[in-house]
Amino acid sequence: MTEISRHCLAADGHVGVAAWRLDGRGPALLMNADQPFPMASTSKIAIACRILERVAGRELRLDDLLEIPDNMRIGGSLIADRFIHPGIQLSVHNLLQVMLDESDNTATDVLVHACGGVAAVTRSLETWGIVGQRVDRDTRGLHRDFYNLDGPFVDAALDAKTRAVLEEKILLPNPTFEDDLRDVSTPFAMNTLLAELFGGQLPFAGLATVLRDIMRTCRTSDTRLRGLLPPETEVIDKTGTIGGVTNDVGLLVLPQGRGEIVISVFVKRGGELQSSSGSG
Repeated sequence: MTEISRHCLAADGHVGVAAWRLDGRGPALLMNADQPFPMASTSKIAIACRILERVAGRELRLDDLLEIPDNMRIGGSLIADRFIHPGIQLSVHNLLQVMLDESDNTATDVLVHACGGVAAVTRSLETWGIVGQRVDRDTRGLHRDFYNLDGPFVDAALDAKTRAVLEEKILLPNPTFEDDLRDVSTPFAMNTLLAELFGGQLPFAGLATVLRDIMRTCRTSDTRLRGLLPPETEVIDKTGTIGGVTNDVGLLVLPQGRGEIVISVFVKRGGELQSSSGSG
């Protein structure tokens, strides 16, 4: 704990940590673990879990094709920037892939709609016994509030990008946004969700490997947990970044069969650990 505290002082922000062995053996490491932190894109884990709950209930299939409406395109995401012409459909499985390993925000909002909206995600969290985590806004709503955008989202975001407002604000701490009690999780709540997910305790236990395989290839975390650990330690994670928020949560698979650790690290009001990855 002393070593964790030393690193937290260097983070130039308010830090929350929760970590324990997936098998439940030994003590938990908890620091500010009962305090709410903005999730940023780590909320995509809960959205993905809600989607798999619907798949397990046969309300969706992984190979179902979902349309990408123009009004859900969010600049800076793989889908919006690469597939520039109308008429896009992607499977649920492909949308999960790019939402989690690329942190694609367009894919996220399409999946939020497909899982019944953000209120449905929060209801599922409550049903699973996750106390202290809530999802209140889709990505467009979250960005609208962070950047103070007015009018139709696509037009407002394009105008802000033209005026370089997005680039100016993306790495600046935003105390009003970071103190908002919407779209937050305590480190303990996130770690509980991860433990239930990777421990096979959620209603879609047979599908948990879908998320495990996707998060194994996370492309936004090279300077986070996986960049700080020995290469023989496998990291299965999801990051979240916006303003002064720098998060990384997931599963550490220790070498030589020494076990697995679920871990959630949240930082707000930070500076030094920030990156240019938007809300990825």
